[in-house]
Amino acid sequence: MLKIRLLASVVAVLALSLSSCKSSEPAMSGDVFSTSRGDLIVHPVNHATFLMNWEGKTIYVDPVGGATPFQGLPAPDVILVTDIHGDHLNADTLTAIVQPETVIVAPQAVRDTLPEALQGATRVLANGETLNVGEIPVEAIPMYNITPERLQYHTKGRGNGYVLTFGDKRVYIAGDTEDIPEMRALRNIDVAFVPMNLPYTMTVAQAADAVREFRPKVVYPYHSRGSDVNEFTRLVGTDVGVEVRVGAWY
Repeated sequence: MLKIRLLASVVAVLALSLSSCKSSEPAMSGDVFSTSRGDLIVHPVNHATFLMNWEGKTIYVDPVGGATPFQGLPAPDVILVTDIHGDHLNADTLTAIVQPETVIVAPQAVRDTLPEALQGATRVLANGETLNVGEIPVEAIPMYNITPERLQYHTKGRGNGYVLTFGDKRVYIAGDTEDIPEMRALRNIDVAFVPMNLPYTMTVAQAADAVREFRPKVVYPYHSRGSDVNEFTRLVGTDVGVEVRVGAWY
């Protein structure tokens, strides 16, 4: 009987300790979207880098810049990497922030550039494939250039955009892409992150035209250095039910 009581006490202490550790994690600020399974928080960092938090899990998207930009933020449970370019992929940053249980999701071209330790933490996803990471379905969407003078920047199949499902909400991360047919064909997207800068992705007009076609409920212009996001907002307009949110990316 004494052993049972001692065991129960130990279990209670461990549970309390784990709970304290969880509650001591840094909180994350940002825009809040209600889902059928709790709030989704979106936290811009810089350019193509941002974080999302949902059901106690923190997702990093294209983290670069070393550990400093992420100080005071929760550690990553999942890291999504879209492409091999330096504003999306930095092995030193990944090494600095990856935790023992962190899962990196990336295309094969990204995994091939990583040191062996990070390759072991990486799950490769090709265009059109889907996997579940921490109960979050992740689908890889093509991202590439279609304008002749930009074809050299992003070839089809090398990088990934992503659609993630958080309860009843679908989030689209376009990555480096132009207004490709695969983007225009998307439906039932609640939140979208769409790039617009030259020469690597597309013009403000291209981005706005695509958004007006696939009609996400909310769109963030990101990866937009040097672009006129106010013009993007004007071109998207208010007649197709899309809300443009200009986050603190720069």
